Amino acid sequence: MKRSTSRTALVICAALFCAQGASAVWAADAKAVDSCASCHNKDGVSTDKDVPTIAGYSAPYITDTLAGYAKKDRPCPETKVRSGPDKGKATDMCKVAGALSEADVQQVAAYFAGKKFVRATQSVDLALAKKGAAIHERNCEKCHSENGGSADDDSGILAGQWMPYLKQTLVDFKGGKRPIGKKMKPKIDALQPADIDALVNYYGSFK
Repeated sequence: MKRSTSRTALVICAALFCAQGASAVWAADAKAVDSCASCHNKDGVSTDKDVPTIAGYSAPYITDTLAGYAKKDRPCPETKVRSGPDKGKATDMCKVAGALSEADVQQVAAYFAGKKFVRATQSVDLALAKKGAAIHERNCEKCHSENGGSADDDSGILAGQWMPYLKQTLVDFKGGKRPIGKKMKPKIDALQPADIDALVNYYGSFK
């Protein structure tokens, strides 16, 4: 009888330990996700034009992006935390990504990949958007399919993304401030400022 009681006690203790351990893991995961949401907003749907919506991006793309920031391969301009307890505090993506563990990165990638991308509502120049459509079809559709709206390409979603963010991204690519693939580089190099504006208006035209 005593042996049975002891065994029951051990099972209860083990269950409690596992529950506490699981709670700690979820708390750590939530902290990593919250650190991203403090700028990219709840569920990764940004309300700031200079901050991209990351909801619905593929997990591999998010993972690669964070690795690039952690290694400082991508530009990391200083910004301010947009919400939460650290609101207003200076930060940048290199610092944020560098503070994440490998487990954090995997959790963050899985979390935001599971959310729905919500296209931003913004004003566009329809004449420029029409020109941008032709540029996209000629140079971009092969790798950014569905008019730049597919996450399955493991590239950032372009259709409906914030236009100021997209423009800065293209300028960074063209200026050599951000790593770029061999196939993409000559196409970016050939873009003139008017072409960039056209593409940005095209992607911004998706509602």
